[in-house]
Amino acid sequence: MILNLQKSSIKNRQSPIVITGSKSESNRLLLLQALFPTIGIQNISNADDAVLMQKALSSDSNTIDIHHAGTAMRFLTAFLSTQEGREVTLTGSSRMQERPIKVLVDALRQLGADIKYKKIEGFPPLLIHGKTITKHKVTIKANVSSQYISALLLIAPSLKNGLELILEGEITSIPYIKMTLSLLNQLGVKTKFESNTIVVEHAKSGISPITLTVESDWSSASYFYSIVALSEIGTEITLSSYKNESLQGDSVLADIYKDFGVETTFLNNSITLLKTVDCKLSTVNFQLKNAPDIAQTIAVTCLGLGINCHLEGLHTLKIKETDRLMALKIEIEKFGTPVSISEDSLTINNAQKLNDNITVETYKDHRMAMAFAPLSLKTNLTINEADVVSKSYPDFWRDLSQIGFKIKEI
Repeated sequence: MILNLQKSSIKNRQSPIVITGSKSESNRLLLLQALFPTIGIQNISNADDAVLMQKALSSDSNTIDIHHAGTAMRFLTAFLSTQEGREVTLTGSSRMQERPIKVLVDALRQLGADIKYKKIEGFPPLLIHGKTITKHKVTIKANVSSQYISALLLIAPSLKNGLELILEGEITSIPYIKMTLSLLNQLGVKTKFESNTIVVEHAKSGISPITLTVESDWSSASYFYSIVALSEIGTEITLSSYKNESLQGDSVLADIYKDFGVETTFLNNSITLLKTVDCKLSTVNFQLKNAPDIAQTIAVTCLGLGINCHLEGLHTLKIKETDRLMALKIEIEKFGTPVSISEDSLTINNAQKLNDNITVETYKDHRMAMAFAPLSLKTNLTINEADVVSKSYPDFWRDLSQIGFKIKEI
């Protein structure tokens, strides 16, 4: 699907935009529910990743294809390793087969898991022979995707001897690790996180019946922060359902976007974003190692406001749906602004005027499509493969249309 977005201005609306549940929380709870069926879940994400996770967990096939769902690949690798007597080939899209998984596989093998690579060493597809895991101590590099760490923590309560996880080096995306541990704690599982060691106890008596409600996705909220930042003073959007004390690392948006003149108010399980002042800054600097998924949104906000930015802590972006750092550089430079990138940073030196009628490539990455959409408040643009948003936010284009965006399929 190719969408043309004509330069628009948005209108305030009284009713809140309802954002689907966080896929990060949803996928964690779905795996835990598969291990402990006494768990109930409300407000599960309707994103492709969560739908694929549900389908995979309910499948009895000996081949499971999770397509582009990176979280599902990591979590299911750990889960299937514990399913005694089951043999499964876990595979995905061509891009998924280029995304490394060796760190997680090595850690699971330390615990005694039986996993083999079917094609290239270190990459999916995987042949997994499920077995009872009794070893309980494992060491893993901490400066890679936190999903590897969470995958291990999620299966830990089901392991006969629990898990002691030692993290080597600087820890990446700590909020996502804490999210996993918080969900375990809400289920009654005892955990301890001190220094670089995490201990999760075995749930000897199972999990008592409990229903948890998934908070809406803060990553999806980021695009509305960008929209309000790029709009006139007085622009207001309300989103639901959100908590002031969130488990999601991307909730740091509320603080970051104060620099762009956007104030956040929490009321009745919702947030209201209000543009109070125009951004007077010429340069912003953000360390995003704990919230790398909002880097694309922030970069495009800065592009639209015509300000310089330097973003750090982005080393995990190179192994996402695409190499997001390179993708951002290529697409932002189409608008007439030079971009420099390193292994873990991105710097924008902004031009004063945006090139018009630019076509943005999405690289099969949902966040590329959604991050660039707010830029149509400043200029006309076209987005290729725009339906890729279904990976995390299927109703995105509908919701933008309802607040005044001029969107036409071509």
